[in-house]
Amino acid sequence: MILYSFRRCPWAMRARLALRYAECDVQVCEVAMKNKPAELLALSPKGTVPVLDTGAQVLEESLEIMRWALARHDPDDWRLMADGAGAEQAEALIACNDSTFKAQVNLYKYAERYPQHSRDYYRQDAETWLARLENLLEGSPYLLADHPSLADAALLPLLRQFAGVEPAWFAQAPYPRLRTWLHNWLESALFKAVMAK
Repeated sequence: MILYSFRRCPWAMRARLALRYAECDVQVCEVAMKNKPAELLALSPKGTVPVLDTGAQVLEESLEIMRWALARHDPDDWRLMADGAGAEQAEALIACNDSTFKAQVNLYKYAERYPQHSRDYYRQDAETWLARLENLLEGSPYLLADHPSLADAALLPLLRQFAGVEPAWFAQAPYPRLRTWLHNWLESALFKAVMAK
């Protein structure tokens, strides 16, 4: 199996997290986005990453890859199979992350391209989401359970990107639980393994 990936892409990052966690034997092919390999374009003409070629099928979306991996092997119950409400909440969080928060991160990170408002304005616009996650982490080290879930792994890359825009601001922002959550993920053996060059 081959995963076409780009190391810093948040969508590829979360696909790699799930594949590694699920112990899938996958060869990672790092793609130069300005020089995409013909093999990738033959599998997926849109030319975005991640793309997983399992040999039997081609998966072109990060969440699709994550769910495929977890269906094969999920030793720590990332899918929250025993908690139907938790699984539904995970899907709702991921949907909001992948739509609203994704747009907010883009505006915040590339504020100079969107001069209608200041970077501070775009950051403040995203703080409703940060506060929501901070509240979810009250009394638990993870968003929806006492262990990592699909939601944690799926939300991690964009939160990492957001925190990296103004690290000094994030370091003193009123979201200590979210900061600890992010730090613990970034220092985990799993994350370090999928980010190795």
